[in-house]
Amino acid sequence: MSLHQRTSARRRGPLSPECEKPLQPNAAGNDLESSLLQIFTDHHRTSLRLRETTVIETEKAKKEAVRVADLLVDEVNGGVQESFVNEKRIEMEIRGLAASIVRFMKQSDQWLTATHSINTAIKVCLSLNYSLLFLNYRDFKFMIELWIKEFKYDFAIKEGEGPCPC
Repeated sequence: MSLHQRTSARRRGPLSPECEKPLQPNAAGNDLESSLLQIFTDHHRTSLRLRETTVIETEKAKKEAVRVADLLVDEVNGGVQESFVNEKRIEMEIRGLAASIVRFMKQSDQWLTATHSINTAIKVCLSLNYSLLFLNYRDFKFMIELWIKEFKYDFAIKEGEGPCPC
């Protein structure tokens, strides 16, 4: 088998059967040529095996890379989904807290208004009691009428109306 036949065998496909056969020394005694041919054949066979092994290992590596990529995508998607759920939960808690704050603000305003009214009433009662000691009936009646007008005026302003026309 000549060198040309060997290269054409290489083109046909990996590990052709004629490459597997060890060469017999030439009957004519040309040991150098047969030795070189043997070295070439061994190198060719090793190269083919290495190429096949490389292709197989490359395919395995590609499959493993795809598997790892899928696992990474699944893990990242799981983390994103968990973050999304946490974000929604936090938003709901914020809305609840905001509603509680508004409710407490209204209650505080109501308490402040009530305490101001009670404080004003106590001051008026005390001032009337103190005034009664020094006033006669006509002055007392005048003070009560003024107090009622002032109370109506204050109440009308708080309700958003104009001053009381009484």
